[in-house]
Amino acid sequence: MAAGQHGVVDLADLRACGLSKQAVSKRVAAGRLVPLYRGVFAIGHANVPFQGWCLAAVLACGAGAALSHFAAAVLWGLLDPTGRYPDVIAPTPRRHDGINTFQGTNYDVTVHKGIPVTTPAQTVIHLSSLAQFATLRRAVNQGLNLRLLTLRDLITHIHRGAKNLRAVLATAAPTRSENENAVLHLLDDAGIPKPLVNPQIAATNLIPDFLWRDKALILEADSEAYHDHLLARADDRTKQTILEALGYTVIRTSWAEITTRPDRMIARVSAGRAG
Repeated sequence: MAAGQHGVVDLADLRACGLSKQAVSKRVAAGRLVPLYRGVFAIGHANVPFQGWCLAAVLACGAGAALSHFAAAVLWGLLDPTGRYPDVIAPTPRRHDGINTFQGTNYDVTVHKGIPVTTPAQTVIHLSSLAQFATLRRAVNQGLNLRLLTLRDLITHIHRGAKNLRAVLATAAPTRSENENAVLHLLDDAGIPKPLVNPQIAATNLIPDFLWRDKALILEADSEAYHDHLLARADDRTKQTILEALGYTVIRTSWAEITTRPDRMIARVSAGRAG
């Protein structure tokens, strides 16, 4: 049993193996069971791997517990080991020396490497309220590199660290498709009907980013990669002038607004659709 659990077991495991309380006490006295936390033991020695300490901490914190915050980020490969005690979140966590405990009732959990752990997106959300900017940015960058995170995971949540997380995203240099995907996610979450994406305007060579034909409403999502120089801005103004002359209302947003104040973009689109 211990071999499948990174070398650790708890009292429930030992009882399932047929050991009484007295039998457990004898094995502890003999050094065959090494206490790690109350009710959680290593088999034979305390030299357990990182994953063993993580699982032991989760087992020690009771029902519904999961590895979280910095420890979860290390387990997912988002951060390097920090030397911190394991972080564990639980509905009613049991307090232990050597465990950083957090109380929570609504968090996303999965199992990774045999350990109950918050999902990558949930882990980053938890980190956003504690980690320094550089650490949070490193975790987000690695999560995107490993395809463990998506833009939707990062920009649509309302939580205590949301402002910090959006500040990290505001430093990104998105591709056109990433920029447009972020806008579509925000529109969908706000309940706004999906627009046409990159449609051609009849009798012109103009292709706006988003179009609601029923409202003659266009939304342009500017990205620095395509719009942050003199000629691009001049092209944008010319394009907007032509579209407005054709009877379209044109709203512009930016990556910075999408990531830091998406509510402003949503409010303008909603007002444009209501007009």
